[in-house]
Parts: sequence; structure tokens; C-alpha cells
Amino acid sequence: MIIVAGEALVDLVPDRVGGYRPLPGGSPANTAVGLGRLGTQTALLARLADDRLGALLRDHLETSNVDLRHVIRSTAPTTLAVVDVDRDGAADYSFYVDGCADGGWQVTDLPATLPPDAALHVGGSFALAVEPMAAAFETLLSREHPHRVVTLDPNIRPVLIDDHAAVRARLRRWLGMTDVVKVSADDLRWIAPDRTLADVVPEWHEQGPALVIVTRGAEGVFASGPTGHIELPGLPVDIVDTVGAGDAFMAGLLAAFDRNDLLTRTNLTTITHTELTDVLAYAQRVAAITCTRPGADSPWFDELLPRNLGAPQRLQDDRHAS
Repeated sequence: MIIVAGEALVDLVPDRVGGYRPLPGGSPANTAVGLGRLGTQTALLARLADDRLGALLRDHLETSNVDLRHVIRSTAPTTLAVVDVDRDGAADYSFYVDGCADGGWQVTDLPATLPPDAALHVGGSFALAVEPMAAAFETLLSREHPHRVVTLDPNIRPVLIDDHAAVRARLRRWLGMTDVVKVSADDLRWIAPDRTLADVVPEWHEQGPALVIVTRGAEGVFASGPTGHIELPGLPVDIVDTVGAGDAFMAGLLAAFDRNDLLTRTNLTTITHTELTDVLAYAQRVAAITCTRPGADSPWFDELLPRNLGAPQRLQDDRHAS
């Protein structure tokens, strides 16, 4: 099992008549949904409101095969993200957190134990930036890293961050408790401004992660692991929007690791060039399909079967997904 920890919220996405429609979202929740749809046993550790939007989230998660045993029920309203999409499909977000379900995290909300054979994935967007959630998740990582593989997607949301130095320092601590870190190129520009991959990646390996993966949009994906560097070009797709694309990539990455029995520290530190290349290519395919439809609508397992793999490549466009 993979336990995915972090926020679950509702995206208010522009419709065609000048209004907004509510769609389930939140980076960790999207990742959990992606894993469930790909056939990977997964559970979400999150706070969900008891309001109508919370019911929308629960239904979405359950119908996507996400186990809710670790969900904390909250009497606060559902956290909201207002999404604006530009002409190229890129998404920008405004968040409403204070007084909402995700703003109420406490250390006492953490489950006493997690399944002994489970990996833990932490989505960092809220967890890195929003107190007291950040303190609770640092406790979770500190407690669980000795006992299981931990993966991290910082998913930096600058609009949530008041103290940049504090968040960068927290991320450094978290990297020391992480086995696999996946960042976007935008994340990396915020985390380490004016520094190159060649500077940052060796430093991160020294801090903890066996694998460092960077998604770069049209430039594809970069990964650094025990056999050196791998770079794959971006996949050409007809982009509707990029909402949830990074979360879909993360889900594909974790699903492929799990399916190939790679989610142990021994196997991650000895992963071969071919194994890592295959995992990255699978994650790219999952993200590419997500980009061809509106919202964070990640694909189901049967959409990744061989007979369907050619579909996104047939689309003629000069835009790409990583």
C-alpha cells in the first residue's frame, strides 16, 4: 500500500459562461486518485469537511479506489482553490485555507500507526507552507522515515508562503527524511534560484534522496539515480490544460515503482538504468493523457494498456507534457 498524505480540496475551475464549477482537487488527493485508478492499493491521510463539497471529495476518492481509513473528519468548511487557466492551458491558483479543513491540522490528527508494509508519499504544497499543518507533517516524517520508504513532491505554491527562508529550511530537513523527491522545473527555480541542476542534484543526494526527478514540461524529464543521469524528451500532446499533470506524473511514478517491487530502500538504491527509464516513461504517459482533458482527470489502468498507448502521440501539436 502507498499512503498519500496532504491536502484535499475543491478547485473552482472556470466554465464557458463566465462562472466556476467545483472539481475535486488538491495535489496529494489527485495523486491518490491517480494511484487508485492505476490499480495501486492506496490510502489518503487528509482532513475532509463534513459539508457538501467534502461529500463531493469523498465520492470522488472512493469511486477512484482510494481507501479513506486514515481520513480525519472536520467540521470546518472544505478548503478551496480558485483556478485560472491561460491560453496555453497553464493553471494559476488562489487558495482559501484559513478556517478551512486543511488549516486545522494538529499533531493529534496523525494516526498512531501506519501499515508496516506501506510506503509514505507526502505532497508538500500545503504541508510545507501552512501552519500548523507543517509541524504535524514534520512530526509524521520524523516518526515514519525510519520504518518505510518516503517520497516527496514539494509542489511549491509561492502564494501560500509568507516566510521563504523558513520553508526552504523545512524542505532541507524533509529531504533528509526522503528517499525519492520529484520536483517541477518551476519548483526548482523557487527552491534554488540562480542555481543549476548540476549544483543542486548532488547536494540533494547527499542530504538523503536516492532518486531526484525533475519534470520540465516541453523539455521532458530529468532523473538522477545510482547509475547516473537520465533525460527523456517531452511527449507531444494536444494540451487542454495542465491541471493535475504533475500529480498524475507522481501517481504514474509511484504505481510503476510499486508494480515492479521497487519501493524498498534496497531496490531504490540499486535501481538499474533500464528500470528507472521504464518508470519515467510510464509516468510521462500518465501525465500526457491527463493533459489532453480538462481538470485533474488522471487515466485509469486500462487506458495505459498497449492497445491504447499510441493515442496521445498521434495528436499533432508543438506543445508537450512531461
